[in-house]
Amino acid sequence: MKELVHIRTSERVSLSAQEKESVLLSRLAELPSLLVALSGGADSAYLAWAAHRALGGRALSVTALSPSYSAHDRAVVEEFVGKYGVRHEFIETHEMDNPAYRANASDRCYFCKDELFSVLDELARLQGVAAVAYGVNSDDTLDFRPGHRAATEHQVLAPLLDAGLRKAEIRLLSRRAGLPTWDRPASACLASRLPYGTEVTTERLALVERGEAALRELGFRQFRVRIHDNLARVEIAPDEMPRAFQPQMSATIADRLKAAGFTYVSLDLEGYRQGSLNETLIPPRGASAKAASGT
Repeated sequence: MKELVHIRTSERVSLSAQEKESVLLSRLAELPSLLVALSGGADSAYLAWAAHRALGGRALSVTALSPSYSAHDRAVVEEFVGKYGVRHEFIETHEMDNPAYRANASDRCYFCKDELFSVLDELARLQGVAAVAYGVNSDDTLDFRPGHRAATEHQVLAPLLDAGLRKAEIRLLSRRAGLPTWDRPASACLASRLPYGTEVTTERLALVERGEAALRELGFRQFRVRIHDNLARVEIAPDEMPRAFQPQMSATIADRLKAAGFTYVSLDLEGYRQGSLNETLIPPRGASAKAASGT
């Protein structure tokens, strides 16, 4: 609910958002051809739509399939490209073959994006496509995103960022364009549910996917199932938490996630927050001072 209120507030600056969209479309139209990385989230879907509108058949949207990409996200993409006639392909990526990715250090996303952009670069070369683009926006630069380094190294275009578009503006413009992804909850890859240092395995990714599918079937929209060994730490959006904490629903959540393969189930009292596992990267208050003093 809070997110929807924020979007309505953004309508007061809709002219600015509209101007940014005009800039985006005009710049896209100047490209000979473009390959767009499409995950199915609000940002990449809007970029795919804009590229299709500006370039028509000269734009190709591509979705990478791997164990960290859920069947639910694939279904969203299939529906989206089918509805809007977006030229599209699925490809496979093999980040799981990279020990540095599986090790799941804080820069895991770099190795994932490096694999993705390497595959997209090769596809663009084979099909004679002039450039590759992805859906990073202005707000993303405020967060810890190692994948951006890979994009820079591969010279991937960032049209939404270059146009100065923020997340709320992308949602607003997507809604005005009638895109069903305008209010889609954030949906990072399944590996983002594993704490740093926990090895990424196909079994753990499948466990997370089953757990989140169970929550989706119960009607929840914004959530994460964070895996801690055999415990599921469930983050649910604050406005949905009262329903989750109803005794019967709490029991149902526990039953469903145990059936999915978890031994223990907990509801995080802080609720869903994007990038919560990055909290472990921030030293505790006073830690730097203690380190400097040697205590």
